[in-house]
Amino acid sequence: MIHAWRSLSTMPDQKRLRAWWTEIDHWRARHSFSYERLDHAIMPQHALERLHALTKPHDPIITTEIGQQMWVAQFFGFDKPNRWITSGGLGTMGFGLPAALGAQIANPGRLVIDIAGDASVQTTMKELSTAIQHQAPIKIFVLSDEHPGMAREWEQQPDGNGRLRSYSASLPDFTKLAEAYGAVGLRCERPSELDARIEEMIDADRPVLLHCRVARLADGHPR
Repeated sequence: MIHAWRSLSTMPDQKRLRAWWTEIDHWRARHSFSYERLDHAIMPQHALERLHALTKPHDPIITTEIGQQMWVAQFFGFDKPNRWITSGGLGTMGFGLPAALGAQIANPGRLVIDIAGDASVQTTMKELSTAIQHQAPIKIFVLSDEHPGMAREWEQQPDGNGRLRSYSASLPDFTKLAEAYGAVGLRCERPSELDARIEEMIDADRPVLLHCRVARLADGHPR
């Protein structure tokens, strides 16, 4: 594609490009992705910023699920190609875990992290057994607000039978579930614990699931 672009007989209209960049600068000036940090709860934005900061020296490969791809696009910095694997507009629940497994087997020795939600990760959780079988030390970073994120955004109000209210009561203990497969299960509930748990996840030479409890009051769209 780059070769085809460079071989064009006419160059792009620079005036149109300037207008486009002006519009982008206008969007940036709104600081749409700003958020307020909390002392008593982990904001998902903060969790991803810390994950990026602590894993950047390891040059990780990141995979994502359907909802978390929005958070990652906004708050996890990428400055090299081939570092982010996502289903994009296909919106495939459960994509991240098996994608991380494939990336890890193809890149032994690399840090590979699946950034998931508490709903999507359960879709393909059984692939943890495959990770154990093939000694693929993938890391699963679960941002859990005890709500199905995308479904909540599309259906803000629960219906009369309390379907969304009952969702949190049906969630498993993710740390115990990870341990049942033979992986490492970690839990983080307070901002003060976040860095230490992420570093513990990075240092483990086995598959790890880090259950990161985040505040319920945010969704994946900029304001």
